[in-house]
Amino acid sequence: MKQMERIAAPSGRLSHSGQDLRLRTRAFALRIIRLYHALPKTGEAKVIGSQLLRAGTSVGAHVAEACRAKSRADFVSKIDGAAQELEETLYWMDLIVDAEIVSSSKLAPLQLEASELMAILATLSKKTRET
Repeated sequence: MKQMERIAAPSGRLSHSGQDLRLRTRAFALRIIRLYHALPKTGEAKVIGSQLLRAGTSVGAHVAEACRAKSRADFVSKIDGAAQELEETLYWMDLIVDAEIVSSSKLAPLQLEASELMAILATLSKKTRET
């Protein structure tokens, strides 16, 4: 339970590190929303954009749920769910670049943030499993 307690304090309030992750994933979701709105109005951009919007905004929801987990296993499950959604988000961003809908230089900062969040989530999941 130690790892989970670092994220959610016994009172249900978030610790500093957990709050940072919640804020960071929320900011990521807002950036995904802005990207979605900036996409061209072509058919393929709408389809890929919808997938990106769904996956990218659900990362923060999974993190928020993890902060209210009922057990260590529940916590890990929700963090792993966030990582899966993040992996899917990265896939859709790669596809947007490969389809030449958005240039790689414009998406690079968002892809970097997704990669950093992925590393955080993977570490959090691994350390929680080990304790």
